Amino acid sequence: MLHTNLSVNEKGHLTLAGVDTVEMAEKYSTPLYLVDEERVREKMRTYIGAMNKYFPEGSMPLFASKALCMKKIYKIAADEGMGIDLVSPGELYTAKVAGFPLERAYFHGNNKTDADIKLAIDSGLGYFVADNREELDAIDRIAHEAGIKQKILLRLTPGIDPHTHAAITTGKVDSKFGTAIETGQAFELVKYILTLENIELEGFHCHIGSQCFEIKPFCDAADIMIMFMAKIKDRLGKLTTTLNLGGGFGVRYTEADPHIDIDENIKLIAKHINDTCSRFEFEKPRILMEPGRSIVADAGVTLYSVGSVKTITGYKSYVSIDGGMTDNPRYALYQSAYTVLNASRADQKPDFTATVGGRCCESGDLIQEDVEIKKPERGEKLAVLVTGAYNYAMASNYNRLPRPAMVMIKDGVDTLAVRRETYEDLVRNDMD
Repeated sequence: MLHTNLSVNEKGHLTLAGVDTVEMAEKYSTPLYLVDEERVREKMRTYIGAMNKYFPEGSMPLFASKALCMKKIYKIAADEGMGIDLVSPGELYTAKVAGFPLERAYFHGNNKTDADIKLAIDSGLGYFVADNREELDAIDRIAHEAGIKQKILLRLTPGIDPHTHAAITTGKVDSKFGTAIETGQAFELVKYILTLENIELEGFHCHIGSQCFEIKPFCDAADIMIMFMAKIKDRLGKLTTTLNLGGGFGVRYTEADPHIDIDENIKLIAKHINDTCSRFEFEKPRILMEPGRSIVADAGVTLYSVGSVKTITGYKSYVSIDGGMTDNPRYALYQSAYTVLNASRADQKPDFTATVGGRCCESGDLIQEDVEIKKPERGEKLAVLVTGAYNYAMASNYNRLPRPAMVMIKDGVDTLAVRRETYEDLVRNDMD
């Protein structure tokens, strides 16, 4: 199987964390998100352990909320001692309601409104990751009104292209995020920050992109960022003590993707940072990283019921399911690769090549093309693997479809984490 938490039971059904996925589909209906809670906790512990072992005191992984945001994930992150990164007031509010200690939260975004900033400050946010001068002015003003000095990191673009999909590359100079080092604008913005009385600049942030299977882009980014931090110390007399390298470790969606050893990667990145700090005679900063996908992706499986199987003679075959781009838009957006199985007959060899199509009135509503599966029949369950990240988080009500339920599995017990939306939910905010 693609990952160790997947298997096949005596009925020939796909299992996740030892639980029969077909039984889960029958119990909760489909489409259905399943998440292996112990897998999530295991990945969090791996990051925490490695960063404590190899990086300076105070270093911490921050769970990237945009990968999977719901109250339960924040309760797990709080239990495990993670920090979190937030990219919207909705994520902040969810974390707050879940009881997450917001002093361990970092609020991102390239266009935070005054209302966003006030909500965050009133909620006791630990850090803003500030993006631009207008935002800095707003933070300074609202912090003054609140009678506090607000801690921030400044987001920079180091000019690194990790050669991932263009839509998930964020560290190049030409980016809507952050301020470029290469153009000299970052240095000038730091000079400006140091004139603001209600802001404390603790360090810098960068994020080069997602689905990186090599550490070189992280090392290259660290070189540029540490060089910049040393420049700020030497020329402006300001010692910054935090470097946030963002997220981006890749995950295995298919057998073609490589395995990643998270502990070993962090060890090698730490060694590189140590060497770079020595070269620039710069004090080693505490390191933050923002794993999201690599924590929750392979903990998730999405289940669908098959509606029809259609073969167009001389062309291709389609398997239609009761979900689609509304619960997983990633293929429509990025042509993302996934592994697809007939969960009802997971013990049988694939004998059918088909495109998996969703139920939306949209020709681009596809989950995957030309997959090899055991030919299904109406009512059988199709499983799409490694869907814990950016599926529920990106789900929509397009075609007025309710979003699926999410079920967490721990120690063989299934628990509803997010209830299925109802038709009543769809019209709840409509006015007569």
